[in-house]
Amino acid sequence: MLKNDLLLRALNGEPLSRPPVWMMRQAGRYLPDFMKLKAKYDFFTRCQTPELATEITVMPIDQIGTDAAILFSDILVVPQAMDITVEMKDGVGPWLPNPVRSAAAVTDIVVPDVQDRLHYVFDAIRQTKKVLDNRVPLIGFAGSPWTILCYAVQGQGSKSFDLAKSFCFAQPEAAHQLLQKITDTTIAYLKEKVAAGVDVVQLFDSWGGMLGEDDYQTFSWKYMQQIIDALKNETKVIVFAKGCWYALPVMARSGAHALGIDWTCSARNARYLSGGQLTLQGNFDPARLLSPIPEIERLARKMVDDFGVQHYIANLGHGILPNVPVDHAKAFVNAIKSY
Repeated sequence: MLKNDLLLRALNGEPLSRPPVWMMRQAGRYLPDFMKLKAKYDFFTRCQTPELATEITVMPIDQIGTDAAILFSDILVVPQAMDITVEMKDGVGPWLPNPVRSAAAVTDIVVPDVQDRLHYVFDAIRQTKKVLDNRVPLIGFAGSPWTILCYAVQGQGSKSFDLAKSFCFAQPEAAHQLLQKITDTTIAYLKEKVAAGVDVVQLFDSWGGMLGEDDYQTFSWKYMQQIIDALKNETKVIVFAKGCWYALPVMARSGAHALGIDWTCSARNARYLSGGQLTLQGNFDPARLLSPIPEIERLARKMVDDFGVQHYIANLGHGILPNVPVDHAKAFVNAIKSY
């Protein structure tokens, strides 16, 4: 039995005296203890070693006091499992030396046995659940098929993902074949995460906002909907699509239990576009955590005022930045907890 089930109650739409709070990328580079591990182990070693992933996952629960843990991992373990080589280069970020840019390359991509290829993730979930000892829920996550395609085709991060978009528009049949393979892998992966013990799953469509409204429905949302349909009766599903406010009315009818909102969409617009009764999550500008602490506290309280306590999960509008002081992250969390 969970000692702190605020997140699950918010996802159920139950009345609450304050909203739950957690932060995307909360187990990350702003924590000094994380940086010590980063100095000793490379990125994917940390992801692939259950003991390290567990230690990193639990850090913000012990040090910041959030109402949920999110498993330390990466969205790019999925393409790795599909035999797409992914490296993490200092100063560059994700680097895929053999980008997928032809129908022949798509044909060669496998839909793997996730229990075989991603067993280390499920081992980390089981270990993390033991260490958490029912203190807070554990969130598992995956990238959206479109966001994974962006990296697979572009070969690295990008401000425009022009090569990924060009591939979809010039070779739509191959693009849809790739998106379906990623979708099938992601469904199997998330179902196995649920079996291993996560309480909630979140889908990150980090690059959805690169697409116009019609193209978003064609190349991203239809695959997201497949994943929601496959998971919504097994666990709670949160969808976070950065820059995709225009799709909120469609997302609200999807069966997802909550929608993440980035800082460019106001609480009023998010409530209006999503119909007013669905649980929303967000949307504090991560850079605002660099403000003086009294200003962080004021803005955090205002955010809750704007969204309302009910049907709401306090969070950032994207991942926490690495240069945020730990005291500032704590101030944000404590401002919500004392609301």
